[in-house]
Amino acid sequence: MSTFFIVFLLVCNTALTFHANATTRHHEQQQKANHGGGGGGRVIGVEGGPESLVWVVQLSDLHFSVHHPDRASDFKKLVGPALSMINPSLVLITGDLTDGKSKDLLTMKQNEEEWMEYEKIMEDVITRSRLDKNIFYDLRGNHDNFGVPVVGGSLDFFSKYSINGKLGRRGNVNSVIIETAEWKHLFVGFDSTMSVGLPGPTNLFGHPTDELLTEIDSELSRWNFTKPLTKISFGHFPLSFSASSKSGRSLKDLFLKHSLSAYLCGHLHTRFGKNLKRHHHLSHHLLSSEKFLQLNMNQIPFESNKNCSYGAPPIEEFWEWEMGDWRKSRAMRIVAIDRGHVSFVDLSFKSGTKKTIILPTFPLDSRFMSSTSSCLKYECQYMVPPSYETIRALVFSVSPIVSVVVRVYDLRPGHLDMVMEALMRKHSDKSSRGELYSAPWNYRAFEDPSPNRFWLQIEATDVMGRSTITELRPFSVNGRSAKYSWSWKEFFVMGVQWATLYYPILWSALYFLFFILLVPKVLLVFSEKQYTYKNFVTKKGIIDGIVWILQELCKIPMVWYGILVYLFYLLLFPWFFGQVFTDGGNRGYMTYMGWLVKTFNKKDMHEYIGSPDVMVVVLPHLLFVVLPATFLCGALAAERAVHKERVLSLSGKKEDDYSRKNDRSLSHDYQGSRRAKSCLGVRWIRKILIVVCLALCWKHFMNCWALIKAYEMNPLIHFPVYSFFIPLLLAYSVYKTARP
Repeated sequence: MSTFFIVFLLVCNTALTFHANATTRHHEQQQKANHGGGGGGRVIGVEGGPESLVWVVQLSDLHFSVHHPDRASDFKKLVGPALSMINPSLVLITGDLTDGKSKDLLTMKQNEEEWMEYEKIMEDVITRSRLDKNIFYDLRGNHDNFGVPVVGGSLDFFSKYSINGKLGRRGNVNSVIIETAEWKHLFVGFDSTMSVGLPGPTNLFGHPTDELLTEIDSELSRWNFTKPLTKISFGHFPLSFSASSKSGRSLKDLFLKHSLSAYLCGHLHTRFGKNLKRHHHLSHHLLSSEKFLQLNMNQIPFESNKNCSYGAPPIEEFWEWEMGDWRKSRAMRIVAIDRGHVSFVDLSFKSGTKKTIILPTFPLDSRFMSSTSSCLKYECQYMVPPSYETIRALVFSVSPIVSVVVRVYDLRPGHLDMVMEALMRKHSDKSSRGELYSAPWNYRAFEDPSPNRFWLQIEATDVMGRSTITELRPFSVNGRSAKYSWSWKEFFVMGVQWATLYYPILWSALYFLFFILLVPKVLLVFSEKQYTYKNFVTKKGIIDGIVWILQELCKIPMVWYGILVYLFYLLLFPWFFGQVFTDGGNRGYMTYMGWLVKTFNKKDMHEYIGSPDVMVVVLPHLLFVVLPATFLCGALAAERAVHKERVLSLSGKKEDDYSRKNDRSLSHDYQGSRRAKSCLGVRWIRKILIVVCLALCWKHFMNCWALIKAYEMNPLIHFPVYSFFIPLLLAYSVYKTARP
């Protein structure tokens, strides 16, 4: 009886397994049928070794320009041979394909000559690389969208000349699956540029819509029920320069939901730093500041919360890797996925071609690994044993490689002490797509709670005797993440969520300006306490001094009321009227909430597009023009009061007597006093303040000139208040404070 029962269970189990496999195969076949053609959802079957390992190339921010032909010529000379040597499964070009700027960098609109050059260069690169054109995916960046009124229109040169456009990939989302025998790798690219392409500088942010986010969500969810799957997304804008949708959804929330391995992007260029990378982790703190900023590259330290049960939800985390630019840095990135382990190497072609490139694929660099999921995989023994039992590296070379050596160093003694040196063996495969080298090791000997105790370096030597050595990189077998800090410039562009901070900064600045105008006025009228120069000198209080300066400003009514009215003007009226489309047409106007422009058919209005992009105009004007001008006017008024006080003290007259004197008699009184004459002849503080006023006016006029060029405006017609109010206000303040 028991034997019969066991046989019955085995039969049932076999039937269930067969049904599950059949269901999975049917699902995969349906996916391939649904996505086999066109620009999105393609399935690329990878043939040949190395098994369960794929690699792709990323390029970004090419900025081909008629004013800088070297960018295109270097790309043609260097990229084709490099791609031929690397032989990637995909080539991702993440935006800003052309520059779209004038020689002085102030006028920004589409230039068809640059697009024709891009098309010609890419055809040449594809031919020289001997790669299939279908594996190239290029995306639209903000420069590719300057002044484009509508996608698909006559000025949408991206749709006409780009690879995606010529291959019929018209959607905003394109996905592709790279499939090996054991693993699937999903790549989802998307275009989040604004629907109406404003010219710069107010075209700086990505604007994912709710429809776009829903489409990305669908693509990332589509393959969840297949064999082991690695998800990677690519776009142009970093998340720090991506706005939320109208419903408040964000790309970050979407990527956390799907536990992406990495998000690849561009946009920022290497002038801000070479470590523009950021780790995102789901935070359960209600009052978390991470909505506004993140202080370190690694969001939070790893906290063990082991859940090894079957069907446990994936760890909600991902890496964001901005790669730099081709424009000046001649940068290229290779990303490899080795049995789910994602690694990368960033290259610079500024010095010319690369003879040999080495990309370690395991162990991972502990500075850029998803620590929580890596720790969980290790602790729960989810990892595939072969993926941990060897050190592995891809080696690309124009010449045959004769030896590859791996070295492991221990930093615990306080200096690098080599604890392992081994010759790496090449994986031989007649149909190999690339050269993979590996060396066996006892990985458990390198378990350590410190993520930067052990360091890895690999050296390859070719048949010509040329040696190439990788940089030292820390690793952690048990998934601990090494701390890596940003420079202040890197934090400024990657750690600050500018789209979220725009309105808090804007209203804080406005409230502060109203506060410093109204509170001193109220104290002057209703308070019995006097804030004077004598009180300030006696008490030496900073607050007393500031209130005194601002109260002196209140004593020049035209200036005080002028600043107050100007603030209301900035809140209630358009700042300027500008040309927003490359081909001319109707003008739009900009407020602190964005641009209001007519659609291409001139029937409908787009309400407040370009927000928070307008912050690059609004915040500098408020913080670095209006606010300093307010304090300068107050300082001029305060200097006049001090000068008046000194004149009275030197002439021995009371203030009432002084007020009864006319200018001529007063001049006669202190001309007889040598000390008074000396005091009046100096006023060096006033001279310094006038120089500062001139510098502020010069800076303001330079900003106005940039806006004139960008939006084809006449300052007398299209933005007279913005252009001339502050300079006239300062000039009037200088005039009114000339005499005591």
